[in-house]
Amino acid sequence: MTVGRDAGQALLSLSPNIRIINLASRTDRRREMEHELAELGLAIGGDIRFEVAARPDEAGDFPTIGARGCFLSHLGILEAAVADNLPSVTILEDDLSFSAEEIGQISSAVAAANKQPWSIFYGGVLKYGDGLEQVRPEPVFDADPDAGMMGSHFIVVRGDAIAMLTKYFTAMLGRPAGSPEGGPMHVDGAYSWFRANHTHMLTLVANPELGHQRASRTDVHDLRWHDRVPVVRDIVAFLRRFR
Repeated sequence: MTVGRDAGQALLSLSPNIRIINLASRTDRRREMEHELAELGLAIGGDIRFEVAARPDEAGDFPTIGARGCFLSHLGILEAAVADNLPSVTILEDDLSFSAEEIGQISSAVAAANKQPWSIFYGGVLKYGDGLEQVRPEPVFDADPDAGMMGSHFIVVRGDAIAMLTKYFTAMLGRPAGSPEGGPMHVDGAYSWFRANHTHMLTLVANPELGHQRASRTDVHDLRWHDRVPVVRDIVAFLRRFR
């Protein structure tokens, strides 16, 4: 358990403020997340807490109701962080899981990350640009601002990026889908659009990933993640503007 506790403390060094997005109806995922945290010597309470996920009645201009809810859930946490003047916040989705191998990698990856002035940290992604090398010599790497990334299950935001993301996501809500400035879309794509528009902000990605998504019934997509064409479309549409 020493390795697990060390990993948990390393996560807290990224940000002591951990928010876990969870639908009120998904008590199964709450139990699973409590178990995952226990493996890291962490527990719900204080600055580590569940945030009730948004579940709108209709999709609006978003691809699905779930996509809209996920977007609003991330935005809600960012808005609260601004209101509470938090210097950093970790946003986890409730299907995040940590394997023994991943737990063993957390401390070294976080130590490497904390040597750099990052604004956004991804603990893992499902897809990076056109692909993602499985082995890199360093435990974290600088993300190319123009590389679209899929996966929002483990994101840490700090400093000015919190307020800037809040403003950026809010502006997206006021535009129609398909807007050349960026309108309603999957939150994965929204983070990628933000990074491409704020190239001065350093984003780090852990690889191998420090946490993965458990196999679980999705509340966001009608299809599995690798079939999420709308997410790819959101990212590609933006990148085409730079060709």
